[in-house]
Amino acid sequence: MKYALIGCGRISPNHIIAAQNNGLDIVAICDVKKDNAEDKLIKFEIESCNTSIYENYKDLLANENPDLVAIATESGKHASIAIDCINAGCNVIIEKPIALSIEDANAIIEAGRNKGVLVCACHQNRFNKSIQEIRKALDKKRFGRLLYGTAHIRWARDHEYYDRASWRGTWEQDGGALMNQCIHDIDLLRWMMGDEIDTVYGMTDRLMHPYIEAEDLGIAVIRFKNGSYGIIEGTTNVYPRNLEETLYIFGEKGTVKAGGEAVNIIEEWKFSDYFGDEERVKKECSENPPNVYGFGHTKLYKNVINAIEGKEELLVDGEAGKRALELVLAIYKSAAEGKAVRLPLKNCSTQDFIGRFERDNR
Repeated sequence: MKYALIGCGRISPNHIIAAQNNGLDIVAICDVKKDNAEDKLIKFEIESCNTSIYENYKDLLANENPDLVAIATESGKHASIAIDCINAGCNVIIEKPIALSIEDANAIIEAGRNKGVLVCACHQNRFNKSIQEIRKALDKKRFGRLLYGTAHIRWARDHEYYDRASWRGTWEQDGGALMNQCIHDIDLLRWMMGDEIDTVYGMTDRLMHPYIEAEDLGIAVIRFKNGSYGIIEGTTNVYPRNLEETLYIFGEKGTVKAGGEAVNIIEEWKFSDYFGDEERVKKECSENPPNVYGFGHTKLYKNVINAIEGKEELLVDGEAGKRALELVLAIYKSAAEGKAVRLPLKNCSTQDFIGRFERDNR
């Protein structure tokens, strides 16, 4: 299967490794800065594979005709690039968030449907061993009635991080802590708690990063349509380094906590239907990845490849990506308006909040 990567920044190594691990034919990589692409060819020893380098992704699409394209550019460009790839007949893996507006997310999903290609949102943490085990327990109804779940993303991002890419922290190309750093755990919380949301109430602020436009702290309370609740706490203000990314699920018959730096370790596993599996689960379903990106990309790629070949269902499709995006935008909207927001959102974009904190601080 012919594969191409568009965007050779911070997350690109995970995509290249996943492509290599799954035996994809890497026909091209693309970055507006040619040096970035050349560096990846050398670093991952793929220069011998007749891989072409492009600075313009449209030239790549015209010349290479890939079967699968991963899009790992700045978030604000995800939608336009994805739609061009889809219209060229390519299946796509889109780094989170899938887009920065509901309208763009809908356009991506519709384009994929019209062209008959697969659209995958790259929420790779769904493939963590810990998360897969929690999902199995959920599907087996071991929790009983779901009561509430919480997502805590307590990370650190300094001035140097934002200086390395001018698009970071902007409303036009990124968003803030919730949209960039926290959206993986936000996706997991919504997925676990039944997906369908009634009401969101959120508060956001910019406490420690005056040089960015968007938030560095977000807190939200969610009421799901099944009667359960969710709590989100996300920040990039933790001193001095990343502390944790933690997911709790509380039910009438079960309590689970997945912690570690990236929800990769089972720390609590209690169920009333005790099967003697607590120690086994803690041992077998915990991982120690080298960074917050975890090991999920390789498994996500495998799922996408199998879905393209008709061997299994796609686990994280465009609709899933839209749901994660919608929840973040709902928190932004609630925080800006100072009131609860009902879902679904019909029209909302990060650009609706340009100047938000400047206005609040006048």
